[in-house]
Amino acid sequence: MSPRAAARPGGRSARVQQAVHTAVRDLQAEDGGADLTVPQIAGRAGVTPSTIYRRWGSLQELLSDVAVERLRPEAPPADLGSLRADLEHWAADFLEEMSSPPGRSYIRAALAGDPDGGNAGQCSAYAVEQVEIIIGRAAGRGEHVPDSEIVMDHVVAPMMYRILFRPGLLDAQYARELVATVFYRLMPLP
Repeated sequence: MSPRAAARPGGRSARVQQAVHTAVRDLQAEDGGADLTVPQIAGRAGVTPSTIYRRWGSLQELLSDVAVERLRPEAPPADLGSLRADLEHWAADFLEEMSSPPGRSYIRAALAGDPDGGNAGQCSAYAVEQVEIIIGRAAGRGEHVPDSEIVMDHVVAPMMYRILFRPGLLDAQYARELVATVFYRLMPLP
């Protein structure tokens, strides 16, 4: 998230952010958001256009900030009782959500208004947090677990590359195959 968009917890700043984000989402839902303008968003949110420019800098940065929030997971990953089952389930859900038309749109919007890379870092942090929950639960059960970076490199990174640059057959089987590469890495060498 850009420094301009970072909100202080609570207070007027949080209310403004909430109102503006809600206005953007509502307007996008009504007409697809192709022709959104700062004055239109400001009017819907009950703020002045200068408030939006002061806080976000540009329409693109605002749309990027909203997209990052839309990419935030709403719940912890499912606990199915084993590392492999948890990772496969999470990876299939992640792939389905990110490769959907809205998911692709949010990813592109998050990256388009990201001059300093903060939004990409925040989106990555969301995925790492979910993966670390899965790994932590598995470690607590006494399972041999990979480092979260191995999961990011062998599961999340290929998915994101395919979603952005080589869309095609992106299904649960593809997600399971990527998770299998993590388990291949965990096998001891002879």
